[in-house]
Amino acid sequence: MIATMKNLVKRYGETMALDHLDLNIAQGEILGLLGPNGAGKTTAIRSLAGLIAVDSGDIEVFGQKQHVNNVAIKKEMGLVTQEITVFSDLSARENLRYFGQLYGLSGPDLESNVDRVLAFVGLTEHAKKRPKKFSGGMQRRLNIGCALVHRPKLLIMDEPTVGIDPQSRNHILESVKKIAEEGTTVIYTTHYMEEVQAICNRISIMDTGRVIAEGSLDELIGRIQHEDTVRMVALSPSDALTEEIRAISGIKSVVVEGNTYVIVSVADSGNLNRIMEIAMRHGGIGNISADKSTLEDVFLTLTGRNLRDGGED
Repeated sequence: MIATMKNLVKRYGETMALDHLDLNIAQGEILGLLGPNGAGKTTAIRSLAGLIAVDSGDIEVFGQKQHVNNVAIKKEMGLVTQEITVFSDLSARENLRYFGQLYGLSGPDLESNVDRVLAFVGLTEHAKKRPKKFSGGMQRRLNIGCALVHRPKLLIMDEPTVGIDPQSRNHILESVKKIAEEGTTVIYTTHYMEEVQAICNRISIMDTGRVIAEGSLDELIGRIQHEDTVRMVALSPSDALTEEIRAISGIKSVVVEGNTYVIVSVADSGNLNRIMEIAMRHGGIGNISADKSTLEDVFLTLTGRNLRDGGED
């Protein structure tokens, strides 16, 4: 593990932000960290980055004990905040130079890293421009570049695609995958479930200050998916077709509305092919699809569907 968080407790007055949190981050993975507002995500990543102290528990990063004064760990980490944290009166290149120098880079090494990052985030042609003239997506990409200029071993990204255009979002997601391929471990927090599905190897879902579920996407879906649903448009619906489908082992219900069949089976029954074979013998199929649970279904099942209007942490 590149980082571990064990039994963390953090209180803000009467509010328990972290409630004996346990979280492990494996070398080279993209870990998606999800949770409703107030779940403790921001407190977790701030404590991992050494920006705040916890009340109790242990954090270890790169084999060292993390605390607010451990500069050695911070030099090997990058943090992309939800807020844009670049200097609007400095050019893109000057911003990257500034952050590179904060991490100890200088001379040719600094300049080569700045050039590399400008190309990586697609801002080479805009290197001399000030970010106050950039679009939101360009500012986000520069914000990410400032966290990458020193080649961190661990990159924390907190809501990096908020309020940007689809092209910039796609560029950022592709960049995150490349970062991981090059050896950087990434922790990625977002409210966009499709982003986590697209790029994350493993997912941890937080609520009330602790991890309530974790695993791969398929593992998490398997926790809630107890049924498979097939929707089929039959070219020649009939009572005979309906009864033959109902007779298949594992079928729980068959609802027919006009030409449309909604067929529910026990999970992993493998009945799709059997349904298709029967329907083809009874006049054919207009179209057929199998409904699959999504990460959003998992999230809402585990954390509830009520609105969370309270502020984060």
